[in-house]
Amino acid sequence: MSTQEITTRPPIRVPLVIGLSFAWLVLMVVIAVTLDLWQPHDFQAMNLRTRFAPPVWMEGGSWSNIFGTDNLGRDVLSRLVVSIRISLMVALLGTLIGAVLGTLIGLLAARFGGIIDDLVMVGIDYQAALPFMILALAVVAFAGNSLTLFILLMGLYGWERYARIARGLALSAMTQGYAVAVKTLGASPLRIYGRHILPNIANALIVNMTLNFPQTIMLKTSLSFLGLGIQPPMTSLGNMVGFGRDFLLNAWWLATIPALVIFVTTLAFALVGDWVRDQLDPTSR
Repeated sequence: MSTQEITTRPPIRVPLVIGLSFAWLVLMVVIAVTLDLWQPHDFQAMNLRTRFAPPVWMEGGSWSNIFGTDNLGRDVLSRLVVSIRISLMVALLGTLIGAVLGTLIGLLAARFGGIIDDLVMVGIDYQAALPFMILALAVVAFAGNSLTLFILLMGLYGWERYARIARGLALSAMTQGYAVAVKTLGASPLRIYGRHILPNIANALIVNMTLNFPQTIMLKTSLSFLGLGIQPPMTSLGNMVGFGRDFLLNAWWLATIPALVIFVTTLAFALVGDWVRDQLDPTSR
């Protein structure tokens, strides 16, 4: 009687730093989703009598304004949580748009080849060679600062990475047994790419999304810091940092607190993205 070895993958062990990163990201999502239920103050409400009130842990601080107030007496905590919602929404929608657009272009290039493939590769090389910040500054300066335009602009960031990955993996998949077998059976190109190839290359695309998301946040923050992003009366993390830089000497918390949120959030996404990449990469096991 022959014996068969049954190999099972060991349980996934989540390192402490990854667990803390997950917890932070969950906290950010909970804040963004449940903001309307517990927001302490109206983020636009002004009270000049309490302007530049310090945070609660400093002398003169009050629990009514935990993170203090700005030069117009607006509650920093209320503005911070609204900024988190806006920043996450813009970055998430922008990342999804870029992923869908880039993947679709890459699959079309792999499917048709020829001049379409050449044009796609030229577009990819052009996008990769042109600093996106310059393009974003030009578009926002000439076309305005609407929220919809800003989200679409974030969607253009990084599409060439998805296109390159999708094209390369799709071309490789078409030479493998499963794709050749399905094609031999007479399946349509839409079925081949949508039902068979795309699910098999999804891991690489998901990993790229997790790595691209913090870069999108930083790009959005940079544009807002320069005054070309989300415009008042709305607020974002970049806006808060850009606004608070003028008061670093007498009200350091106005810029420091949102800057810390940006730093921790982008670091958490980067750590989680690296960990997810290692988990989905079969060669790492």
